[in-house]
Amino acid sequence: MGKVVVNTNVTLDGVMQAPAGPDEDPRGGFEHGGWATPYFDRVMAEQAGQGIAQGGAFLFGRRTYEHFASVWPNQPDDDMFAKVLNGRTKYVASRTLAEPLEWEHSTLLKGDAAAAVAELKRRQDKDLVILGSGELIRSLMPHGLIDEFRLLIHPLVLGSGRRLFTDDGTLATLRLVDTTSTTTGVVIATYVPGEPPAPRPA
Repeated sequence: MGKVVVNTNVTLDGVMQAPAGPDEDPRGGFEHGGWATPYFDRVMAEQAGQGIAQGGAFLFGRRTYEHFASVWPNQPDDDMFAKVLNGRTKYVASRTLAEPLEWEHSTLLKGDAAAAVAELKRRQDKDLVILGSGELIRSLMPHGLIDEFRLLIHPLVLGSGRRLFTDDGTLATLRLVDTTSTTTGVVIATYVPGEPPAPRPA
C-alpha cells in the first residue's frame, strides 16, 4: 500500500497561499503571490527530483489542479517537472468539476474525498503526492490518511494569507524524521504521525 505524502511550501507564519506567482490565488485580496519563487535553488531542485522519482500519482484539490492544468501543459517538453506532471496519473478531489478533465491522465474522484483517497491508498504501490491543495489536506487529516508531511518552510513572515493549518483544524502530533537546509534559508522538514509526548512528572 502506498503512502499519502504532502509536499507544500509554507512561510514561518504558516501561509501556503499562492507561492508560485502573483495571479495564482488572489482570494481575500492577497497581495504576496509568488513569495516562494526567489528562494528556489539547486538544493530544492535536487530534493524535488528525488521526490518525483520516488512518487507515483499526484493528488489535487480543485483549485490547485486548475492552476497546474493552466500552466504545465504549456511548458517545454524538456522541462523535468512538466514531463512528470503531464505524464503521470493525476487524481482530483472536487465537488464542482465534471468529466472529462482536459489535462491528460487526470481522473476525477467520485463521492466523499476521504473515502475515495482511502481506497486509492489500498490500490497504490507507490506514494500519492499532494501538491498544494490545503483544503484537501485539511479534509484528510481527521481520517488519518496523511502519512507524511514534507514542508518547505521559508524564512518569511507574510502576516496575511491562507494557512495550511487553520484555527479550527485537526489536532495532530508529528515526529520529525528528516531535515535539509537550502542555500536560501529554506528548511525542508519531513514529518510523520507521532505519539503525543509523555506527560511531565508532577
